Amino acid sequence: MNRRKAVKKILLLGGGAAIGYSGIKGYNLFKNPDIGLLNQSVSLLNELAETIIPVTANEPGAKSANAGSFIVKMISDCSSRKNQNNFIDGIKDVIQYSMFNYYKPFEECSMTEKNNILQHFEKKGKFSTELFNKANRFIFGDSFFYTLKKYTVLGFCNSKIGATQALSYDYLPGKYIASKALLPNQKGWATF
Repeated sequence: MNRRKAVKKILLLGGGAAIGYSGIKGYNLFKNPDIGLLNQSVSLLNELAETIIPVTANEPGAKSANAGSFIVKMISDCSSRKNQNNFIDGIKDVIQYSMFNYYKPFEECSMTEKNNILQHFEKKGKFSTELFNKANRFIFGDSFFYTLKKYTVLGFCNSKIGATQALSYDYLPGKYIASKALLPNQKGWATF
């Protein structure tokens, strides 16, 4: 066999593999999302959110604000099909990862193990360069961890518990001050 034929075969094989991978990835992004699994995962999502915003001695955590239900609502009603599929695949990955590495469901893991699992998915969901992150989000949608973190914070801060107990809430804020330094141990403001 001469060199030209070998190079052509290698290029054809590599091109076929790239097209096949793209086809599978594209199918996984645009298939109908499994919303039923999403609705069944509220308790898991509450535990994931509680790991991001844990309960402290003075402030409630994301679980007490029922951030899991908010996340389900936002994913099922307000997200694109790509982001829905990425998030549902991320839930499946969390279940598999915790069972494979810790031999128990995520809900039964210790706080250290939960943090390790979320750190793994944070690293998995992003590149070292911001340009690659933007291109990846544009082409393939938001990663599981990015979406989880975004909706956890949004759901917690907009809940009654988060706005009144974790943040300072002023019913009548009065005069608008664009930038004001917080005092020591002062909570952030919940009014916009």
